[in-house]
Amino acid sequence: MPDQTGSTHNGRHRVVIIGSGFGGLFAARKLARLDVDVLLISSTTHHLFQPLLYQVATGILSEGVIAPSTRDVLSHKRNVTVLFGHVRDIDVERRVVTADALDTTNTYDYDTLIVAAGAGQSYFGHDEYARYAPGMKSIDDALELRGRIFGSFELAELAASGGYHDDVPRLMTFVVVGAGPTGVEMAGQIAELSRRTIAKDFRYINPKDTKVILLDAAPQVLPAFGDRLGGKAQKKLEQLGVDVQLGAKVIDVDANGINVEDSDGSRRRIIALCKVWAAGVQASPLGKILGDQTGAEVDRAGRISVNPNLTLPGHPEIFVVGDMMSLDKLPGVAQVAIQGGRFAAKQVKNRLNGKPTDEQFHYKDKGSMATISRFSAVASVGKLRLSGFLAWLMWLAVHLFYIIGFKSQFTTFFHWLVSFLGRARGERTSTEQQIYGRLAIHKLGDSFTPSADLPRRATTEDGRPLTDPDAPDDVVPQAYGARPGA
Repeated sequence: MPDQTGSTHNGRHRVVIIGSGFGGLFAARKLARLDVDVLLISSTTHHLFQPLLYQVATGILSEGVIAPSTRDVLSHKRNVTVLFGHVRDIDVERRVVTADALDTTNTYDYDTLIVAAGAGQSYFGHDEYARYAPGMKSIDDALELRGRIFGSFELAELAASGGYHDDVPRLMTFVVVGAGPTGVEMAGQIAELSRRTIAKDFRYINPKDTKVILLDAAPQVLPAFGDRLGGKAQKKLEQLGVDVQLGAKVIDVDANGINVEDSDGSRRRIIALCKVWAAGVQASPLGKILGDQTGAEVDRAGRISVNPNLTLPGHPEIFVVGDMMSLDKLPGVAQVAIQGGRFAAKQVKNRLNGKPTDEQFHYKDKGSMATISRFSAVASVGKLRLSGFLAWLMWLAVHLFYIIGFKSQFTTFFHWLVSFLGRARGERTSTEQQIYGRLAIHKLGDSFTPSADLPRRATTEDGRPLTDPDAPDDVVPQAYGARPGA
């Protein structure tokens, strides 16, 4: 693969940010006010508002609303450059970041590094489950799940119309693994979708017969919210028709169902085509790379221990923020990443101005919220515990506030009006490619390397462009994507 040097020095301090999530984006925006050069490298071209992914999966919102272009968001920050790339290595001694983009490798040097690469889905050592139970960490995940959810109803209608009624229960059973906020929100929306949105859209099946199961090995729903709010959330889910099964540990997943082990040791099988994995997170592999070089401890979830000022031991030029860092048992939520990104940028400013940089990071807990269905949510803010309609209004306001861009905020509000006050969901489009694309790429194997196959400019043997009027007629331009000898 060709190697390109992506760094240029003009004498100014160079800050490299890895990741375009909350931590990376808010750090870049704050650094835009300083006399530094900022380079943001991300494996996606968008900033993802992850808390609303489940609404993309269930047809309420479009992916563009919750994932605006990072380049667009930072377009007015003249000292910030955005580049696409999958960071695969960090050399802390040479202060060099290496990133792949299709079939090219690029290197970037830094004076300060802010690592905000986030976390992905964890299957607790059973990554093979992902084939049958997609997670909820990316736009690709949400679109695949949208196809699987709505596709299951289509297949059930097809089976019923052909008289294959024994197949219908399997196709109309949905299992959500994980009773945290994402799992609760997903289970509630699938139940609401089947009983309200599409209740009258089919002729051979009754969507109200849909069975939604919420599984978790924990003894309660939303354990981080406490017994009281967790109990209210479970009660509301059960009123919606969700079958909440706690103390149930997943031991196997395949195309047609899921095997669980209950707290008493007994085992059973749930037959279901569509499964959603909303349990567990695993930090970016960059945490281990940094831990191996700096001696910082890395926990089982891949999070790396940081100093109280969010730097790595012996490397004050490296900040780690968001879901990747381990400090004071802070939760992996958006506010931790946002405040961490801003704090790191502030420390860079202090260093450039010759001010002390021994300030410690103090997280200001702004509370936790989760929706259950329309008009119903739970909220834990300081000592305040709310549930029901008032908590739902708070959830709406907070999420609208943190969506990036007025256009996205307005569009989201409009879609919420249509979905919550009416019964329609305007984003129900799905394709087979959304469902099978990831599986096809997985089948290609680890040796598969995406390539742009960019066309080469055809020249004569003496190097003249083909457009040269004196070029021989027998020189044929190379077709797009063709290789020599093709």
